[in-house]
Amino acid sequence: MSRKITRGKRAAVALFSATVLGFSLAACTSNEAPKPDPTSEGGSNSEEPTAPPAAGSDNDAPGDKVVIGFSAPAADHGWMGAITKAAIAEAEKHEDVELRLAEGTNDVSHQISLMEGFINDKVDVIVMLPFDGDAMTEIALEAMEAGIPVVNVDREFNSPFAARTTVLGDNYGMGVSAGSYICDEVGDNKDAVIAEITGIANLPLSQDRSKGFADALSDCGLKVSNSVDGNFTVAGGEEAAANLLQAAPKIDAIWNHDDDQGLGVLAAIETAGRDEFIMVGGAGSRDAMKLIESGDSVMKATVVYPSTQAADGIRLARLLGQGKSVGDLVSHTVPRTVQLFAPVVTKDNVADYIDSAFDS
Repeated sequence: MSRKITRGKRAAVALFSATVLGFSLAACTSNEAPKPDPTSEGGSNSEEPTAPPAAGSDNDAPGDKVVIGFSAPAADHGWMGAITKAAIAEAEKHEDVELRLAEGTNDVSHQISLMEGFINDKVDVIVMLPFDGDAMTEIALEAMEAGIPVVNVDREFNSPFAARTTVLGDNYGMGVSAGSYICDEVGDNKDAVIAEITGIANLPLSQDRSKGFADALSDCGLKVSNSVDGNFTVAGGEEAAANLLQAAPKIDAIWNHDDDQGLGVLAAIETAGRDEFIMVGGAGSRDAMKLIESGDSVMKATVVYPSTQAADGIRLARLLGQGKSVGDLVSHTVPRTVQLFAPVVTKDNVADYIDSAFDS
């Protein structure tokens, strides 16, 4: 199979991964919450509009007030901190949105109690990034049964009835994007040594990223030679990278799954005095993009895992509350699932992404 054809295959996989863009239109209505009482606080928020949105959409125009309850884990990681900041910033753009922000917590019991508060207060819509999707499923079901639509962000519940709409990143697509970039850079060397620094290897998201990476590498005849676990922390990344560099005297390319742990990875690389390889990051931090922009680093690219997912959730919650659909879609209602793309950021396009990057 020619090189030209294999690149085409990878592009097709990436395009599919984007899910164009993941809109599983609301053909399945079985997970829709009962229509809220239009006389409740927050005014009318009927799910069904009286007419489809006009082409071009006037969705940004002020409408009925929507009270949105928002809950996310503690901001103990750069990406997670950016999630809540972006959600608040998005809500502040809309004069018809009242955002009720719950305390960030990694305690499942506490997050459940915060959700119970939203239900008791009869907010119009709940946007939740659960600390643990499985553990938060039951309370999300209670909200839906109470007539409050739930927008699930990033970490999925284990029941399709627990959320009206789900906003997801693309972990498998991150791996595909990283592997495709490395294929383009070193794929002509069939003996290239490829290393991978995962986050927490036994998490499903890490496994999805690794599978996408392996699938993309296989398309150009490469495979992962060394894999270590960085634990999604700076200290963990430094320790993992130090062990990796000691075990592999020569490396051609490294994919580090997470730019926050990447700070430790880069520290270990500097300590070891190694620069014979290229490195690709993950998530899309500002620090990583500054290095890419400088051109004076082993860091040549990073793959974005959008920290704007909760902000997208706020936008969709507002539309749900006002009975509108997404602009530029013909369908009458908000999609059931939205999956975001995982683009590769390089020196050539970093200017397009650095302003929306998160701080580690």
